[in-house]
Amino acid sequence: MAVEMALATTMATETQFHVLAVDDCLIDRKLIERLLKTSSYQVTAVDSGSKALEFLGLNGENELRDSKPASVSPDPYHHHIEINMIITDYCMPGMTGYDLLKKIKESKYFKDIPVVIMSSENVPSRINRCLKEGAEEFFLKPVQLSDVNKLRPHLMKGRCKEEEEDQPNNKRKGMEEIVNSPDRTRTRYNDGLEVV
Repeated sequence: MAVEMALATTMATETQFHVLAVDDCLIDRKLIERLLKTSSYQVTAVDSGSKALEFLGLNGENELRDSKPASVSPDPYHHHIEINMIITDYCMPGMTGYDLLKKIKESKYFKDIPVVIMSSENVPSRINRCLKEGAEEFFLKPVQLSDVNKLRPHLMKGRCKEEEEDQPNNKRKGMEEIVNSPDRTRTRYNDGLEVV
């Protein structure tokens, strides 16, 4: 009975995760949006890094470092929207996914949001650079459902941080064990690759 209740709670929690998907290619954007929705995530999709920053309320350099954004949505009626993860294409005109990653990690208020980078090019130096800058994962396109299934530990890790900030004395040892499990796949694309 306790296991069934825990599973029901987990499933209910998972449907509350909101992912911001960023890709300039309509086909890739629709694919990732469909995969995320199939996995019960709420999805907002935009076609550029600048639109992602606008959605988050991070339009200017000062906003990134000094002030709390008014909302995480450009629409004043959606102040309640919370982003739990950003998944972005690497190669985009204007602002690359790497540039977006750096802006998010520089932000005082969004630096803890997990960021996942996608690319159709398997370039080890690019993958390593993104991971060192703070990306949680680097997926090769086309993204598959098995890739999307690997997002949950990162989302749970982010949720734990939020809960710890809300309740500093609340310890979540059980959740830390799940998040820090050996099933993490951060280096899976580095295996067997020769780094020059």
